[in-house]
Amino acid sequence: MGIDEYGGGQGPRPEVIVVTTNDVPGYRVREVLGEVFGLTVRSRHLGSQIGAGLKSMVGGELRGLTKTLVQTRNQAMERLVEQARARGANGVLAFRFDVTEAADVGTEVCAYGTAVVIELDHTG
Repeated sequence: MGIDEYGGGQGPRPEVIVVTTNDVPGYRVREVLGEVFGLTVRSRHLGSQIGAGLKSMVGGELRGLTKTLVQTRNQAMERLVEQARARGANGVLAFRFDVTEAADVGTEVCAYGTAVVIELDHTG
């Protein structure tokens, strides 16, 4: 797997800036629009579960599951950005992921944060 298959996040100059911090250096929050989230649930694939079970006996990275989790997180983040944009936000603060088992049939990934309108801070 190439490096692109292991990571995620935003590219340069995104329409909606998503950060894990409570502020964005050089910007000020003009308006708080509230919580936004992006949610996706992925079912377990029997073949990958068997492969993961066998791999876990001998050790090593479960590459198929890693790739699936990266894709799932990226989809949840894309949905969060879509929701923020639909509300008129150009930023999301305090961004986080939450991952839980969904009724023993899959994995739920929720990306969440606070949608805000930010602007360049010309006072500093």
